[in-house]
Amino acid sequence: MKMPHTRSTRLITALLAVLSVGASMDSAQAAVFKDAQLESLHEAGKFAELEQQAQTRLKANPADAEASAALVLGQSLADPANAQRLEAAAQQARLCIQQHPNVAVCHLAAAQNLSLQMLNMGMAKAMRSVGSLKDAWIRTLELEPTSVTARVQLAKLYITLPGMMGGSTAKAMELEAAVRNSQPETARIIRVHIAAEAKKWGEMETELLALKGAKDSALLEEVRDATMELALVYLKDGKDLAKARSLYEFLQREQPSRAAGFYGAARVQAALGQLDEAIRLFERARTLAGADDYPIDHRLGDALLAKGDKAQAKAVYERFIANKRAKPANVETVRKSLAKLG
Repeated sequence: MKMPHTRSTRLITALLAVLSVGASMDSAQAAVFKDAQLESLHEAGKFAELEQQAQTRLKANPADAEASAALVLGQSLADPANAQRLEAAAQQARLCIQQHPNVAVCHLAAAQNLSLQMLNMGMAKAMRSVGSLKDAWIRTLELEPTSVTARVQLAKLYITLPGMMGGSTAKAMELEAAVRNSQPETARIIRVHIAAEAKKWGEMETELLALKGAKDSALLEEVRDATMELALVYLKDGKDLAKARSLYEFLQREQPSRAAGFYGAARVQAALGQLDEAIRLFERARTLAGADDYPIDHRLGDALLAKGDKAQAKAVYERFIANKRAKPANVETVRKSLAKLG
C-alpha cells in the first residue's frame, strides 16, 4: 500500500524536525549529559564548542561514552544542513553504540542524528528510515525509562505513523499511561500531541497552559515547540491573531530568555501592520537563546522591506543566507527576495 504523499510529507517535515535534546535521567530535574560542562554547552546551544570539548575528552579517554555521544550531537547540530558532517556524526553514533551498547545517551544521539539526516533525504529513502528511527527511540527508552525525550519522541512517531508502519494513537496512549503518576508532566505533553493530531486545539491549549512552571529542560523544549505549533494555527491567514498573541505572551512569561515567544509576537505585530514594533521584537529575539531555531532575519528583512528600507532589508537577508543553520526552504525564499532587490 502506498502512503498518500501529503501524509508522507507531514511525517518528515513536521514530526522529524530538529530537536534540541534534553532528557530526564531520574525523578529529579536532569538533562541529556551527566557531565556538567557538556550539559552546559548543550543546553546553551553551543554545538561547535560541544564538538570541540568532546574531541578533547575523547583524545584523553577514548572510552568516554558521554563524550562520544556529545561528539555526535555537536557534529550533527552545529551545521545540520551539511550532509558530510551528518554522515561523520552517524559513523560516530555507530561507534558509540558499538562501544557502549547499554548506554542510553548513545542511542539518543543516534536517533537525533538520524532525524536530521531524514530531513535531508529524498522522501522515499526517508520513509524507509522511519523504522530505524523508531527502533532507536525504543532502545533509548528501554535503557532509560525516565527519559522525557525518548518517551515523547516515540509517542510522536506512534501518533503520526500510519498503522501499516507500526503507528497508532493507542500505543502513544500506553506510553502516556505508563508515566501518568510517576511523570505527570511528561504524560501531559504526550496528551498535548495527541490532541494536536486530532486538531482539538482547545484541548491542546488547556493541556499546554497546565504545564506552566515546568522546569525540566526537555519539557520546556516540548512546551515551547507545541505552543509555537498551536500559535501558528491561529496566526496562519490571520485566523485568530489575538489567540496567537496570547500564546506567544505565555511563552515570553514562561521562557523569557528564549527567542520563541518574542519571535512569534513579532510575527503577530507584522501581520497587524505594526512594523516598528515587529522590528523591535525581531531584534530582541535575535539576542536570545534559540534564535537560530527560527527564521528571524528572514522575517525581519520582510518587515524592513515593507517599511521601504531596502538597503537594510538587503543586509539582513544576506546575513540570513550566511547562517549555516538557516532552513533551506527559507533560504530559497530569501534568495528570491534578494534577486528582486537587485
